Amino acid sequence: MLADVLGLSTANLKVRQGTPSGADLVVDAGQTFVVEFKSSTSAAPIAAATKQVLAHANRVHRHVVPLVAVPFMGQVGRRICEEAGVSWIDLSGNAHITAPGLRVIIDGKPNRFIAPGRPANLFAPMSSRIVRWLLIHAGQSLSQRAISRSTGLGEGFVSRLVARLENDGFLVRDDDGAVRAKDPALLLAAWREAYQFSKHRLQQGHVAARSGDALLRFVADALAARGIEHAATGLAAAWALTHFAGFRIATLYLPTDPSPALLEQLGYREDPRGANLWLVVPNDAGVFHGAVEKDGIRCVHPVQVYVDLKSHPERATEAAERLRTKLLTWRNDG
Repeated sequence: MLADVLGLSTANLKVRQGTPSGADLVVDAGQTFVVEFKSSTSAAPIAAATKQVLAHANRVHRHVVPLVAVPFMGQVGRRICEEAGVSWIDLSGNAHITAPGLRVIIDGKPNRFIAPGRPANLFAPMSSRIVRWLLIHAGQSLSQRAISRSTGLGEGFVSRLVARLENDGFLVRDDDGAVRAKDPALLLAAWREAYQFSKHRLQQGHVAARSGDALLRFVADALAARGIEHAATGLAAAWALTHFAGFRIATLYLPTDPSPALLEQLGYREDPRGANLWLVVPNDAGVFHGAVEKDGIRCVHPVQVYVDLKSHPERATEAAERLRTKLLTWRNDG
């Protein structure tokens, strides 16, 4: 694959294994590549591979290209490699290789290694309760029993999911068996990559209001007056938590579908194209875990806001980055 992307014959490559550097492969192809390969496409093994390949490269000499190889490189893995300054190639035909006098970018090839059947999802709705709780309490070691009580999940389910998260390199375990996120930022990025806001039940409509802020407060006050559990998310919550930019669309989670009486009180009319109000019934009540109040507005926890912003319009990408840098910075135990 490396020969192909470089436009060379394999006969022009000199490949060495078992070198003192500890690298999986050292490949001479005009440039010298120090290669670390992983069979997993998960974010945690890729993060470990970037550290390993840089260490191997330092043992060879300065003028080498550290390269991570995997079956398929997802968006989180790409970002990890980019931030580490490490080139990568996948066996599906994609590559991002940069070196003095060399720049190879191949993108858009589909994953050729999707396993048959429905893949196990570490970030399915109920599983995400555990991920969310670990991120809300990042830096703290939590027993599996405490996680079970706090999330409302059975101890057996928690034990199985924690074991999988640990196996994928997302968790570290203390001597007493308590666990914590090894690299919370990496865990959050992996969750966001797998997250699909569209899986919630969404009702989009329009309510007359002079601004997004006024709309948010009007709807939140109406819900509170009726005793309806709710929490803002998306751009509205990002604004409430960080005061980043104005917004037009107010998004709020509700535990059940809004009643006709509530919609009439709000002056709501269904209008997906011109909607400024999104009322969302979540596919799991865990979205309300860790909810916080800011200036009279109840919002889901910042980690939930961050993943929700992935699928929002307007300045959602900028808002997510502002939220991450201001409220979601953690120490890396990895």
